[in-house]
Amino acid sequence: MATNATLKDRPTTRHPVDEVLPIPKLAVYGFQHVLAFYAGAVIVPILLANSIGLTTEQLIHLINADLFTCGIASIIQSVGFWKVGVRLPLLQGVTFTAVSPMIAIGLANGGGTDGLLVIYGAVIVAGIFTFLIAPFFSKLIRFFPPVVTGSVITIIGIALLPVAAADAAGGAGPTLDPTNGKYLAYALGTLALIVVIQRVFRGFMATVAVLVGLVVGTLVAWALGDAHFDAVVNSPWLGVTTPFYFGWPKFAFAAIISMIVVMLITAVETTGDVFATGEIVEKRIGKEDIARALRADGLATTLGGILNSFPYTCFAENVGLVRLTRIKSRYVVAAAGTIMIILGLLPKAAAIVAGIPHPVLGGAALAMFATVAVVGIQTLARVDFHDHRNVVIVATSLGLAMYVTAQPDVAKAVPDWAQIIFGSGITLGSITAILLNLVFFHVGRSRGPAVAGSPGENLVRLDQVNAMSREEFVQTFSRLFQGPQWVVERAYDQRPFSDTQDLRGAFQEALFSATTDEQEQLIGSYPNLGAQTVATGDEGEDSLADQSALGLNRLADKEHEELGTLAREYRNKFGFPLVMAVRDQESFDLILRRGWERLNNSKTQEHATALIEIAKIATHRFDRLVANANPIHSARVPHLDS
Repeated sequence: MATNATLKDRPTTRHPVDEVLPIPKLAVYGFQHVLAFYAGAVIVPILLANSIGLTTEQLIHLINADLFTCGIASIIQSVGFWKVGVRLPLLQGVTFTAVSPMIAIGLANGGGTDGLLVIYGAVIVAGIFTFLIAPFFSKLIRFFPPVVTGSVITIIGIALLPVAAADAAGGAGPTLDPTNGKYLAYALGTLALIVVIQRVFRGFMATVAVLVGLVVGTLVAWALGDAHFDAVVNSPWLGVTTPFYFGWPKFAFAAIISMIVVMLITAVETTGDVFATGEIVEKRIGKEDIARALRADGLATTLGGILNSFPYTCFAENVGLVRLTRIKSRYVVAAAGTIMIILGLLPKAAAIVAGIPHPVLGGAALAMFATVAVVGIQTLARVDFHDHRNVVIVATSLGLAMYVTAQPDVAKAVPDWAQIIFGSGITLGSITAILLNLVFFHVGRSRGPAVAGSPGENLVRLDQVNAMSREEFVQTFSRLFQGPQWVVERAYDQRPFSDTQDLRGAFQEALFSATTDEQEQLIGSYPNLGAQTVATGDEGEDSLADQSALGLNRLADKEHEELGTLAREYRNKFGFPLVMAVRDQESFDLILRRGWERLNNSKTQEHATALIEIAKIATHRFDRLVANANPIHSARVPHLDS
């Protein structure tokens, strides 16, 4: 009985994600999420309406519908029901990935409400598609590696910049005037204010920099008579968005395919956001959680098409806000969703937003879209560009995307069914990246990246490396390390290598897993910095290439003496030479300063430091070896010869 009472009375633990805060706190924290999200939420309908020729009244309805559906979508994702919604503090918003394809769809189908109805048809089908594939998407992720997602996100940011530039110059149509100095001042002033806020402020203020830029820019324009809010007076206080307000949706095959590609890309982004949020709130994420999140995306997108809105995905801006505030409760996002639903019922609030002058909006959009491109570049930084296949994928998809973005009339040269694809740089670039990734990495026998040799002759590829004998492997890669070859020999035992990164890792694993005596023997094989034997080539051309990066092979007498003194002091104390990856240093003075600082360390610490420096040197030597092997890479990376 006593045991049962203890178990019954034992308090249950609740994860911070599931904590229900007091209503005042929910309201305050929820409103903060809305502020951080608001500019990104309303800018999509504004850009779309301006581009396809909708009226101010229609734009007001789009903004209301967007906010209303954003609220519903955020509640579905954070609170959840059945197998829908990941139940994390993830706020839903319209994906920027869809902006350019939707504009292309709208313009290709006559613009105005006619084009809008085709957009909604594609959005509804793409939403249903996303909902249905949610449980299977984990099997599709392998078709969307960083080379694909990075290319697409970069293309999105770059392809949207002309839209922002048009707004900055007065807006597409008869108001466009790139020579207007006032437009230029509004755009650059708004952009400058956003940059200043990001530079001066930290925390929450930095997250709402775009919103502040839009508000201040609009107020300045209003004070000078260039912002008009006549529609606010004529708009009702209360208005409910009704399903299919603009008419029944129309379904076009090419438009549907284009939007499905968009949703596949956003599914990858959502997956990343879910894992990122899971880390922030310290909650394990499994396959079912990803499926729940994607079902919520699909359901919200379908609702968006019905309620006159657009495709939805998790908003990364608010993921950052969760990390910043450390408020992990998902009910805070549900409160933000409730606030957005209320705002979506207030046409006067939407009318104020619709009154933002084009140049002010364009200045903010320049910052936002360029940031999207930077995110793409960050993603591409994880790509192994020593593999020429990745270079071809990025270069081809980016080139074709910019081709049709710069020359939109190219779409008129293809049949009607293909004009949606060729009318959007994002759509064409995305499809190109996906298809080329399939061709190079998933279809047929892959030759693999070039990893050693010289262009045109003796070119060694990854599949050939995996087939090498031990002697051939050592002969090919022996130059990565000075002296004994046991590192290369042990790396050979880790075959087969899946890619060049795996090959790099094998050398590092062999280096750091060796015995202390073996490691000290290897360290002792490296020459002193600035040694005469390096300058004469006696230590090998790779040592010469390493040290000539900062001219250590041609030092003046005074500098040579200073470096020699440091090298002697270091060897006398530790019993092995001062090893340093010269290419990672910025100047000769920095080498001296860091060398003298390292003299204060213990021998154990310097032993470990020397191994790390050897690993860095091997990485640089591997890069030079790959540059010689890969004609495309070698054309872009200058390399030294003796």
